[in-house]
Amino acid sequence: MILIIDDDSAIRSSLSFMLKRAKYEVQAVPGPKEAMEVVHTVTPQLILMDMNFSLSTDGAEGLVLLKQVKLFCPDVPVILMTAWGRNPLAVQGMRAGAFDFITKPWNNAALMQRIETALELTSKEDSTGSSTREEEDFDRSHIIGKSKALEEVLSTVKRVSRTGASVLITGESGTGKELIAEAIHLNSPRRNQPFVKVNLGGISQTLFESEMFGHKKGAFTDAVTDRKGRFELADKGTIFLDEIGELDLSCQVKLLRVLQEQTFEPLGESRPRKVDVRVVCATNVNLEQMVREHTFREDLFYRINLITVHLPALRERREDIPLLATHFVESRCQADGLPLATLSDDALDFLSRLPYPGNIRELKNLVERTLLVCGKDCLTAADFQSQYHPTTGALESSVTLRGLTLEELEKQTILQALEAHGNNLTQAALSLGISRAALYRRLEKYGISWND
Repeated sequence: MILIIDDDSAIRSSLSFMLKRAKYEVQAVPGPKEAMEVVHTVTPQLILMDMNFSLSTDGAEGLVLLKQVKLFCPDVPVILMTAWGRNPLAVQGMRAGAFDFITKPWNNAALMQRIETALELTSKEDSTGSSTREEEDFDRSHIIGKSKALEEVLSTVKRVSRTGASVLITGESGTGKELIAEAIHLNSPRRNQPFVKVNLGGISQTLFESEMFGHKKGAFTDAVTDRKGRFELADKGTIFLDEIGELDLSCQVKLLRVLQEQTFEPLGESRPRKVDVRVVCATNVNLEQMVREHTFREDLFYRINLITVHLPALRERREDIPLLATHFVESRCQADGLPLATLSDDALDFLSRLPYPGNIRELKNLVERTLLVCGKDCLTAADFQSQYHPTTGALESSVTLRGLTLEELEKQTILQALEAHGNNLTQAALSLGISRAALYRRLEKYGISWND
């Protein structure tokens, strides 16, 4: 049974009609008193709850009701309903344990999708035989590793991929966040639809709307033809928003609207277009810290991280290093038409002991560079030692950088990267694990001059 709590009779009727057509059992009540009478006697599958029950309330009544409901039904997902411009209330509700929120007026298709996602994620299925079936159906062919840390990640991915839930993938640069995003898409009902990748760190503020939402011919000087944006290209499929932490605040507002309403307007067109996309985001920065610093919108943060998947660093899954190294050798040999090379035991041992601040990306580069430079049938530890160039002064810098603020630490790290790579911005950005555009923004932020 789905419980609707709203003082507006028209909204109760509209929601009840929509849900009954979808074959759900529904009970609708006008306010907190009636709602508590229901939850005292029966446990709903899901609750749709308004935040305001009179014109004079500031939403506090809704927050109190939410907390009361969660005491009696801690495992029942609650989707909040709030008017446009009341998102601070929704954010407070998410902190208090709400599953999701929608804005009034809502898009019926988007609301049904969120209801179905909530029910799927919170359902208590009998796992006997089900886990085996999931294991058989789960496509992980492009993910290498058998470590406990990786298997825990994939266990979460298996469950959430079959839903429409938005997913936030976190982890250090080079840990394979894009591969996890692809796995989520390939194992979802949208697997036969587009998977569109967007590196937000490489899109400037001025081009954001055109890139993401498209434009009409003549919308601006260089718009000589109509162009579809990334969201339209991803319709019915999945859009992967990488480096979402690099997104400017003004662009965050525009992105939030699409995610909430599932509509967008191409530049030069005033008629909204509907879109049906699943959103998967990734970041290597601490978004919670950015929210506290007011550099990332809190309502957007709660919108994108319905489910969070954290990828461990390579140093936390060292048992996977031999498998990864062997895979990279085989792949490179096949791609370049080379005789298949092998790795000696001492080579695998050497590789397994390295610190890998650049994670899997660093391992891949080291393996491929050694393979191509040495050109041997069997690569040894000595071969890899000759090609391994750790960042000089890493130990010294870790001592000298103690006591610095986060911004000071970031500035010093950028300066060290520029010095190490002779002010080559492309190489410096690669070593830092960020895009060249993201490096540009940081150089401007800290007033760092350079000669590329």
